[in-house]
Amino acid sequence: MKPLIGMPADTVKTDLGFRDYAYDNVMQAVIAAGGIPVMLPCNNPELAEDYVTRCDGFAFLGGPDIDPTLFGEEPIREIGATSMKKDQFEVALCQKAFSAGKAIFGICRGAQIIAIALGGTMYQDFPSQSPDARLKHQQEAPLIYPTHHVNIKGDTIAAELLGSHPYVNSNHHQTVKEPGSHLMVSGRADDGAVEMIESQDDDQVVAVQWHPEYLYETMPEENALFEDFVDRCRSGR
Repeated sequence: MKPLIGMPADTVKTDLGFRDYAYDNVMQAVIAAGGIPVMLPCNNPELAEDYVTRCDGFAFLGGPDIDPTLFGEEPIREIGATSMKKDQFEVALCQKAFSAGKAIFGICRGAQIIAIALGGTMYQDFPSQSPDARLKHQQEAPLIYPTHHVNIKGDTIAAELLGSHPYVNSNHHQTVKEPGSHLMVSGRADDGAVEMIESQDDDQVVAVQWHPEYLYETMPEENALFEDFVDRCRSGR
């Protein structure tokens, strides 16, 4: 049976109220890997436990900046638009999913949400806050093209799926700083930016800072991320 995969929607405030939506690229990537994607509206965090009981795994996706008050900081001037409504729902959902042992996958903002939910920290704006920042992490080329490489740590899920030096796209200015006690950094860019995190002791959590949903059709290693996630959902991880 194909696993049911919960994917929190992006949300935007309109004159008619909040509108929830999801980009088709990531839905198609999950379908191609054998999963059934279900878009979850980012409404009441109290519904998180109900979603966790019904879904086999959860993918946390890209979207707006994360409100720094969630991890004990005040916003700096470089921060972009945030959505506390989305942040609070996703943190609650991630924490419930992790406690229940469900498979978790993160993309871009999703990697940061996972880290924050599990006790980590992040850069509000990596280019201005890290003294080592020097790469262009918000590429101007279309996201169907990779633009920089990632250095992968050996003997990790990342290495098994992607090899040692994958070529990836990039569209972010926030990134994970410290992943927290449950997770480890398994990939970094040349300037030290965290590009991949995963579970310390098992395969429950895998998350990347780039956007494999724009690369999976032409780059087999990027498709492997989705196939691995769906397999983890299918097997109860």
